[in-house]
Amino acid sequence: MLKIIKRKSHKASLAKFAIVASQYNTRYVDAMLRAATAELKGAGARDVRVVRVPGAYEIPVVASRLASDASRIPHPASQSRQHAPLSAIICLGVILRGETSHAAHIGEAVSQALMHIQLQYGVPVIHEVLLLENEEQARVRCLGKKHNRGAEAAQTALVMAKVMREL
Repeated sequence: MLKIIKRKSHKASLAKFAIVASQYNTRYVDAMLRAATAELKGAGARDVRVVRVPGAYEIPVVASRLASDASRIPHPASQSRQHAPLSAIICLGVILRGETSHAAHIGEAVSQALMHIQLQYGVPVIHEVLLLENEEQARVRCLGKKHNRGAEAAQTALVMAKVMREL
């Protein structure tokens, strides 16, 4: 069952986020990207970097590079906003099942890689690379105002940024 988006007040003015978004199935991913960006900006996030990649399979390598860069402790003399570590990385993509098992293989590989990245680098990686049965499911989850997985991903990123700050 899909959850209706509830607006929550999160403060993110000091948080730094990255969004890695697939260009494949652009209509759906772009809608999630717009919703995620709006949610972060609405929470006061001023530092949101968007990186586009060809497809879902390419998301983990970019997320890994961003997490690796974020996990490096900057030299004290260079403690600027530009060098501040990432608070969270949001990964957005849509994989539609076809007649073969290819989509399932891609979905599983991406899921495993994203889990590994966040554990390896200690940077929250929000996984919204959706493996869906058909375009109707994509429309409901990506294009709607009541149910948008991009907005949900941003809300999760905001919560995880707070959790990680408090640890």
